[in-house]
Amino acid sequence: MNDDQLLRYSRHILVDELGIEAQQRFLDAHAIVVGVGGLGSPAAMYLAAAGVGQLTLVDADTVDLTNLQRQILHVTASVGQRKVESGRETIARLNPEVKVNAITERVDDAWLDRTVPSATVVLDCTDNFATRHAINRACVAHRVPLVSGAALRFDGQISTFDFRDDASPCYACVFPEDQPFEEVACSTMGVFAPTVGIIGAMQAAEALRVIAGVGTPLVGRLMMLDSLHMEWTTMRIARQPDCAVCAERQSASGRHA
Repeated sequence: MNDDQLLRYSRHILVDELGIEAQQRFLDAHAIVVGVGGLGSPAAMYLAAAGVGQLTLVDADTVDLTNLQRQILHVTASVGQRKVESGRETIARLNPEVKVNAITERVDDAWLDRTVPSATVVLDCTDNFATRHAINRACVAHRVPLVSGAALRFDGQISTFDFRDDASPCYACVFPEDQPFEEVACSTMGVFAPTVGIIGAMQAAEALRVIAGVGTPLVGRLMMLDSLHMEWTTMRIARQPDCAVCAERQSASGRHA
């Protein structure tokens, strides 16, 4: 770390649980943020401010005027611009030392299989059920920790799945792919702007603690927020013996034993 970095990150370095060692882990880390909207905006900004050395931002959409009520990575002048390019510009102003890979496409199994192995942690900031499961499968296959967040109206939820731990559940353990699911979007239901900010910031906190190896991440716990009444509920979650995705993980572990 050079003198400028020691100064920039001094408030992290002063924290006993972090120090220079954790800050160096941030600098060496690669975080993939899938979805650069309401959740991905604060998540990416906090990761960049904290000094995560490489960020891969993935989103196929462009900035729309309706996004600006909550997607704080973008500004009025960004309307019509690719979200990942707008995000890269914002992060460059925030912390020019961070390398940003701007990927303008919808993720699929092939892209995830190529890219996830290079990540230290993946943040699912999407609003699409199929994409969430694709991200989960890739993270399970490559044993990369996954931080999953969601928000709609006044409700938010967050959990962390750490596949370096064989006991960790996966996203499909909690929300099985074959379970009937009514997909709703904030474009039709609306969303309270600070709710995505709270969940997105928590996703960044989870990712940073996973990278640093400090504290107790939300593995085995699903936290749910009611921001209308500002109440939190925590539900314990466990790996399910009948989860098809985890069964694949078990098979892979056996092959590599």
